[in-house]
Amino acid sequence: MKARRQMKVQELITKEIIHTQEDLAERLRLSGFDVTQATVSRDIKEMGLIKVPSQGEEYRYAIPSEAHPVNVQDRLKRLLREAMVSINDTDNLIVIRTIPGNAHALAAIMDNSNWEELIGTVAGDDTILLVIKPKEAVQTVLERISALLG
Repeated sequence: MKARRQMKVQELITKEIIHTQEDLAERLRLSGFDVTQATVSRDIKEMGLIKVPSQGEEYRYAIPSEAHPVNVQDRLKRLLREAMVSINDTDNLIVIRTIPGNAHALAAIMDNSNWEELIGTVAGDDTILLVIKPKEAVQTVLERISALLG
């Protein structure tokens, strides 16, 4: 029963926009599955489902392989504007300070931005370390971030 239910969950979230656990539970009930919110919550955790931006400011459930938004730059721009507190650099490193709890999300988006100068990021709760190569490219990355902040 669990395997069939989780297959149905996967089908529902790939074919429909499901915003909440309650929406998912209701769709499962309409499909003949007798579920509680706790069951849906466990399925979401076991399946590793995540929430990704949908339309406007809304989010929807997705399978992790669907997690990368169509336009990484738009998402990066929005999160930089909402979460960045300060930025500083030295040699081939850039340090970005964020509102607490936002560094991991911003770093993940930056890692997926395909900026060839960005070797990688290390994120804490409110701090991101960007490693840039070559060090002469630090100014290019700073200008790119500045342009996104508009």
